[in-house]
Amino acid sequence: MNPLIPTPDVLPAPWGWFQGFLMLTLPLHLLAMNAMVGTAALSLLARLKGDAAHARLAHELAKLLPILVAVTVNLGLAPLLFVQVLYGHLLYTSSVLMAVHWLSVPLILLVAYYATYLYDFRFEALGRWGAVPVGLAFVSFMFIAFLFTANMTLMLEPSRWSAWFNQRGGTLLDTGNPMFWARYVHNVVGAVAVGGLFVAVFGRLRAGRDPEVGDLAVRLGLKVFRSLTMGQVLVGFWYLLSLPAPVMKLFMGGSPAATGLLAAGLLLAMLVLAAGSRVALCAGLTAVLVVVMVFMRDVVRVACLSPVFTPASLKVAPQYPPLVLFVVSLAGGIALVAWMVLQALKVPTSK
Repeated sequence: MNPLIPTPDVLPAPWGWFQGFLMLTLPLHLLAMNAMVGTAALSLLARLKGDAAHARLAHELAKLLPILVAVTVNLGLAPLLFVQVLYGHLLYTSSVLMAVHWLSVPLILLVAYYATYLYDFRFEALGRWGAVPVGLAFVSFMFIAFLFTANMTLMLEPSRWSAWFNQRGGTLLDTGNPMFWARYVHNVVGAVAVGGLFVAVFGRLRAGRDPEVGDLAVRLGLKVFRSLTMGQVLVGFWYLLSLPAPVMKLFMGGSPAATGLLAAGLLLAMLVLAAGSRVALCAGLTAVLVVVMVFMRDVVRVACLSPVFTPASLKVAPQYPPLVLFVVSLAGGIALVAWMVLQALKVPTSK
């Protein structure tokens, strides 16, 4: 037993409930986060193009960014909560080890959020200088992704926590971990790729009101989506090879479930690429692919921690009324967010 690992808390319900909630809410957060990152990237690209059509597309995407940041943050709270419930004693420790960096996340997010509002409300006045705030927002998103990757990777390997004794200032970043860079690039490339598809979906929905901008959004979004998805397959194999050998072997035949998830992910990626310009089909397949990736991520987490901890070992002191209240609140919250997004997409395009 690693003496650096704290004693876990007692659960108010069997761990399977929280595992189920995690697997339900994490794909929703990832889809929103991908849309946010991809929209920022493509709006920046369109703003730098300079012609009138790209400028109008950049403006339409600018209007979406503050909404997407808000939705991403709100949908991110639930999965982060459930990770803390199940793995809190590990996540809190890794957060303390890199506390200086981790505590900067809310500040960086506030900067990014303000930048998206500045980019939206002052779009015309900023002109080509609008690339500055949206570029700042995009870079901020990339740095937040860097810090989240650092924390979640450090959480998985308690054997590396002893590095704190040589770096006690709360600035530990285990970037020397073989998984770290592969995982970070995998997260970022996938986010921009799926975000490109979101822009294509947005363009298809807007085509009736502004055919030129709608068609441009579809073409640009699909181009980014296809090219990065092809690259993501290669990055995915890099990530697979960076995993600890026992974990990697699970996906190479050591576990039927893990191997099946890997095969399903590859098949879905091929189907997405073969879907061509059928935006709705691409979106449906990609949503399923994101869910598959969430399950693969969970296999990696459980396998990495299995020598020292498993959620099934957590003690339970039943308290079901709060659980019921949460389920009702979660269902209502998801319905409300879905309604808000639909209403936002119906807002007429300003000329």
